[in-house]
Amino acid sequence: MIDVENLVKRYGAFTAVAGISFKADAGEILGFLGPNGAGKTTTMRMLTGYMPPTAGTAKVAGFDVFEQSLEVRKNVGYLPETVPLYPDMTVKSYVRYIADLRRVPKAASRVEDVLKAVGMYNRRDSLIRNASKGMRQRIGLAQALVHDPAVLILDEPTIGLDPLQVTEVRELVRDLGKKHTVMFSTHILSEAEQICDRVIILNSGQIVAMDTPIHLRDRLQHGASQYVRLGGKLTDSDTAKRVLFSVAGVTNVEPYGGEDANGYIVRVHEAVDVRSRLASAIFEAGGELLELRPLAVSLEDIFIELTAQQASKGDHLDVDEPSPTRQPERKKARA
Repeated sequence: MIDVENLVKRYGAFTAVAGISFKADAGEILGFLGPNGAGKTTTMRMLTGYMPPTAGTAKVAGFDVFEQSLEVRKNVGYLPETVPLYPDMTVKSYVRYIADLRRVPKAASRVEDVLKAVGMYNRRDSLIRNASKGMRQRIGLAQALVHDPAVLILDEPTIGLDPLQVTEVRELVRDLGKKHTVMFSTHILSEAEQICDRVIILNSGQIVAMDTPIHLRDRLQHGASQYVRLGGKLTDSDTAKRVLFSVAGVTNVEPYGGEDANGYIVRVHEAVDVRSRLASAIFEAGGELLELRPLAVSLEDIFIELTAQQASKGDHLDVDEPSPTRQPERKKARA
């Protein structure tokens, strides 16, 4: 449903998106993650036909975003970060207005169905100016859904919402993923872990990782961080750290939960299983092994490590000036 190859967007000498490539399949919820300024919104605007790319290609529902922009817009529902609403219209009249602009057949019944789907049917006659931020997000989703698009592109749909509203919007996005391909942008990594089938991590206009949340965690975890809680003769922190660090394959030992909590994070070389050796060393030193388990890696840990790796490699964006005319560069990029 979404097919992107070597997509580039430059603003003068500044490269906002630096040759990214990815795909999203039908019925998939794709998380588009990264800090503010990573290039998420710029990419989404190119995919919706809001702005043209400098180079590369992008297809949505089989249509090229540059050469078939109108067809792309027919097949995309877009919720921008700031929802474009008319405060003096009622909820129902606004969504009906959008439906009429899009020439939706049987618009009246379609509007009612969409308002029910987003949980705004009971507020359909309320003025938008009186709607809360969470309700405005739902109205924005309604306008994005009213023409029943194949692809939904949602830019930070939970930003500025209270915890209850965030939960409601997340549940709604999960439901939408059953019938639509959804591209979901956020800088809250735990949010993507709860909603998305697959995630793309973007930093400085470049893709630094792309996989399922589980596989990303496994790639970085490698079984390499273990939590150990000790007792017996190993309640002294210095002694305990010395015993744990003496085990072959251990690279670092850090107290966990305070110096006197007898808990430690044991980090080991990649693909090395030291659990049996840790247990043996603890027992031989007269200690008791009260707990031994892998320490889970969150998406936030993954993002921090991946972006740190990118910085350590000295990765930088191509900041060459774009060519004087845009179309020749696109042809060159497609060759």
